[in-house]
Amino acid sequence: MPSSLARRSVLAITSGLFVLGTIGSNIGPALVDERPELVLLMSSRNRNLFGSVPYIDLLPYVLIGFLRVLAAAVALYFCGRYFGEKAVRWLEGQAGEPPRIYTWLERAVDKMGVWAVIIFPGSNVVCLLVGHRGMKPRTFLIFVSIGIAIKLWVLRVLGRIFESEIRSFLDFIDKYQWWLVIGLFALSLLQGQFRRRPKDGREGA
Repeated sequence: MPSSLARRSVLAITSGLFVLGTIGSNIGPALVDERPELVLLMSSRNRNLFGSVPYIDLLPYVLIGFLRVLAAAVALYFCGRYFGEKAVRWLEGQAGEPPRIYTWLERAVDKMGVWAVIIFPGSNVVCLLVGHRGMKPRTFLIFVSIGIAIKLWVLRVLGRIFESEIRSFLDFIDKYQWWLVIGLFALSLLQGQFRRRPKDGREGA
């Protein structure tokens, strides 16, 4: 059994990364072309990784992107490992009624094992579930690292292919980028309020 300090530390780190990631995702459209390193440090979601490609050199892209995705993956893995079913239920609650994608990923983890970690290295659901299912830490670290490396390579290649489109899009929204950021924060707040609403006990359709 993990110590209470270990459990509290994992919970604090996961919560901190979640808050930081939310902020980074929301400010990404405004700053990814000016401060890509900062944006990726806060949130290395696929859209930020993809959108930052024209504006960041390969080395910081790989280092920051890899370590940021890995940090979130490891934190969620240990959340699943330490808190078990409670962590799974919490993650379901973040999406309201469990969506189809959640159910599909849960089945994928059960059927594919380490391959699910390689294919979906940045998935909160997958990382938490493999921790809950008891995958060994060393096994998880090896295969999630492989998955993250593949993910970064694919997004880097796609970012180079669509570089002109990325630049054109960010130039297009430049005038309204901070209104977009405000809208994204408002959406995050609304989603948070919706998740906190008590359920009425009805089953989802």
